Amino acid sequence: MATQHSRAAARFMIAPSVILLLAWMIVPLGMTIYFSTLSYNLLSPGMERFIGFTNYEYFLTDPAFFAALKNTLLLVGGVLVITIVGGTLLALLLDQPMWGQGIVRILVIAPFFVMPTVSALVWKNMFMNPVNGLFAHAAKAVGLQPFDFLAHAPLASITLIVAWQWLPFATLILLTALQSLDSEQMEAAEMDGAGAFSRFIHITVPHLSRAITVVILIQTIFLLSVFAEILVTTNGGPGTASTNLTYLVYAQSLLQFDVGGGSAGGIVAVVLANIVAIFLMRMIGKNLEA
Repeated sequence: MATQHSRAAARFMIAPSVILLLAWMIVPLGMTIYFSTLSYNLLSPGMERFIGFTNYEYFLTDPAFFAALKNTLLLVGGVLVITIVGGTLLALLLDQPMWGQGIVRILVIAPFFVMPTVSALVWKNMFMNPVNGLFAHAAKAVGLQPFDFLAHAPLASITLIVAWQWLPFATLILLTALQSLDSEQMEAAEMDGAGAFSRFIHITVPHLSRAITVVILIQTIFLLSVFAEILVTTNGGPGTASTNLTYLVYAQSLLQFDVGGGSAGGIVAVVLANIVAIFLMRMIGKNLEA
């Protein structure tokens, strides 16, 4: 009886937080779904009318949607490859005893604490500027023509910027996992004649597999909503060359003032993000069970 009372008291105490959280999520979602069924343009106030799923049909058949979907997948995939490979290499390096190891680790992790807008501005103006950027000066120093990264390789440039921001996160997670590796196992493999590469492939990589799946899950969820870097550097251009789903929804809603179409795009983006998250959660669950 006492157990039932304690459970009822616990539910009563957490109820306000749960209700607030649900209201915080459900009310905006409900309004977005409602707006997505309307012909609602801010340039035509008072002219709203119900049009059903027309906004969804328009958004899903728009060529810009498929371009944005492809760019989103390329951006997420590119950043994941760079951060996992680079994070593993940095983790292996930082795991070695060296002078000033603590300072080096802090410097490696520092980019993760820089705001996305600030880091995008730094890369745009200090590194990738075709006139005064460091890359342009380096190209001139060796007799090459400066390359305008953001104009001729916009998506690759944004991928590099975002990967630079997320590399410290992957490094930190992988370094933590690497430090839990049993040194005696590595020593036994070395005594059995296994080389450094064999030890890395057959011992280190399997040990890091769970940490890598965690990095993939967390980064993918955040990378699907990359926005500030695109807004600050390329504005989705040239054309739709660097437009992802998040920026496409922004452009539809706030640049074209089409609240109905932008809301439909937002719902589509949420559905796709949840599908990816569910798939990754199942993949990680199977990995952890193994």
